Amino acid sequence: MTLLKGNCLELLKTLEDNSIDSIVTDPPYELGFMGKSWDNSGIAYNPELWSECLRVLKPGGHLLAFSGSRTYHRMAVAIEDAGFEIRDQIMWIYGSGFPKSLDVSKAIDKAAGAERKVVGKHPNPQSTLPKTAMGDNWQESPNITAPSTPEAQQWQGWGTALKPAHEPIVVARKPIVGTVANNVLTYGTGALNIDGSRVPSDDTLYRSSSIALPENQNMHIGWQSPWKQDAEKVNAANKRTQEKSLIADQLGRWPANVIHDGSEEVLEYFGDPQRFFYCAKASKAERNAGLEGLPERRQDEDDYERAGTTNPRNRSQALRQNFHPTVKPLALMRYLIKLVTPPNGLVLDPFLGSGSTAVAAILEGFNWVGCEMTEDYWPIIEARVAWAQKQQERKLL
Repeated sequence: MTLLKGNCLELLKTLEDNSIDSIVTDPPYELGFMGKSWDNSGIAYNPELWSECLRVLKPGGHLLAFSGSRTYHRMAVAIEDAGFEIRDQIMWIYGSGFPKSLDVSKAIDKAAGAERKVVGKHPNPQSTLPKTAMGDNWQESPNITAPSTPEAQQWQGWGTALKPAHEPIVVARKPIVGTVANNVLTYGTGALNIDGSRVPSDDTLYRSSSIALPENQNMHIGWQSPWKQDAEKVNAANKRTQEKSLIADQLGRWPANVIHDGSEEVLEYFGDPQRFFYCAKASKAERNAGLEGLPERRQDEDDYERAGTTNPRNRSQALRQNFHPTVKPLALMRYLIKLVTPPNGLVLDPFLGSGSTAVAAILEGFNWVGCEMTEDYWPIIEARVAWAQKQQERKLL
């Protein structure tokens, strides 16, 4: 269990070939998030980074890497160019995204120098968020205004962006040696932990609705069965279907390439089918767990000042011990690590951030190694890791 402090491009070179069982990471999305240079460096697009990841992974080892919906393709291409096989894409769906859209009508009036009449107040004004987080799409006023010019009236209600509600995760694998069976037996990598990652199921709604016929009883002559009215074959097929359904009820549903956060928005959209997918809910307390001894601070005091120091909706700049702006839920990270890491395996995260991958690995009983270059995050990682180790020790007692 090791925190490597510094640039991952250099630190990865210190790791041995074929020494890592899995990589689960949340690299920069290259969106310039909150105006930060670390999210606009191009590192996620650099094949050299992913070539180092390929080198240290055991043959058949899996890589899971988050990205933004707008920049995913460039990262995926870089990963593929480095020599990985792109196996799938997991969609993490959430309800907390905030639309960052330019109001076209307002932009037209502003360009024309026309003043707009205030007709109300926004219930969730964008001006409560830092301007650097919104870029050119930031709205300076929480007021609802009416179009002034005819051109602005024509384009009232038009914008430039959708509400963000998902982040894609690339599922890649280092090429196997020989067959999958040979690779798994030789290196312990190359496969996914399907049964260990099944989605819990406690209902029988999706069992076969067919009714097994008594043995040797002929079916109604008017029904054209594909088995040519062979009741014995029908009964056997129904029995197999019911056995499969029973297995699904006992073990859970097969893991899918969709994960959601259980938020009201997501559940309303999915409806009943949401139970087919793993739900990775975030605890309100988990972000700062183990950090009680660290001082509270904001990610960027200047951003907070620009947004308004007394604004209660300045969520991204709230005082926290863990002030990292993009902390992933532990349930999500634990699930992903368990999916791709063999028993007693070693998990690598080249972009540890506030240490969620390390914490999740410890709680799942895995070893970990990770890189982080931002000094401000090192105390957070170390404190969270210590907390996770204590939790695991209590669990083993």
